Amino acid sequence: MSILLPALRNTQKTLQVYWLLVRITVPIAVATELMTRLGVIEAVAPGFAPVMQVFGLPPELGLAWLTAMLVGIWGAVPLLFTLVPASSLSIADVTVFSALILFAHGLPIEQKIIQKAGPGMIATTLLRIMGGLLYAFLLHRLLAATGWLSAPVEPVWVPMSATQGWLDYLTSLGQTMLWMLVILLVLSWGLEFLKVSGILDLMMKALSPFLSLAGIRGEAGHLTAVGLFLGISYGAGLLIREAQSGHIAPRQIFLSCVFMGFAHSVIEDTLLVISLGADVHGVLTGRLVFALCATAAIAILLRRLSDTSFFRRLFRHADTALERA
Repeated sequence: MSILLPALRNTQKTLQVYWLLVRITVPIAVATELMTRLGVIEAVAPGFAPVMQVFGLPPELGLAWLTAMLVGIWGAVPLLFTLVPASSLSIADVTVFSALILFAHGLPIEQKIIQKAGPGMIATTLLRIMGGLLYAFLLHRLLAATGWLSAPVEPVWVPMSATQGWLDYLTSLGQTMLWMLVILLVLSWGLEFLKVSGILDLMMKALSPFLSLAGIRGEAGHLTAVGLFLGISYGAGLLIREAQSGHIAPRQIFLSCVFMGFAHSVIEDTLLVISLGADVHGVLTGRLVFALCATAAIAILLRRLSDTSFFRRLFRHADTALERA
């Protein structure tokens, strides 16, 4: 019974999250299909062309990228193969697009959580978006120069694809939402197993030496690892508590939130985009290396920034934080 109770609670939370995703995803997906059939997507796609062209991506994917930033990864996933057929995309295309949405997604919600821990919302939001753009650009240039991952994409799971009639479309949408539920449950149960078995704690301890290279140390490193594996809601949520208690220095909180903005929820999100056909090294290995290097560079810049400038421009709780510094 001691095992069943946490499992039931975990399933209940997952179903609550799923219902929220349904209420967000279904209207967006239907509206997108309607706009596609009316020619609106074809009309606005050129507006995204300059940005998407930088990454070698079809301009239509700009809408999915925008949806990811405003709504979240799960809001963008059903649009991917609706806007652009899978047959016209390479593994490199899906990997680069996945990199874009892995860095910056669900910004209104996630950045509000980060803001409550102390870091300024504008600064950390810009860092996430610019970090994603820079990493996706470097990844695209590498793949274009080497020809690596140029083969046609072969997704394990195709959320949705273009269909002829509304009945076919709604059937496909229903199937997508059903698979979304299955994937969410499997991932949530898998994470619960990692926590209960103690494997997650071992993974966090193994990560701490690498985080110290990025300037994140002590308890901040542990909480950053929580965010890395479980997501910003967990990692930054714990940081809010620690920020209020004063146990972690403001600059460490800021660096922790910056790193989590670059790399978080790496188990769930990575498995999701890999199922779409993305390459694991492009969306996980390279992303982690970039997150460590970029955060280390920001840590060096922070050391040169005076307390006055730091608390005025980058951290909200200036008065309280100055007393703790």
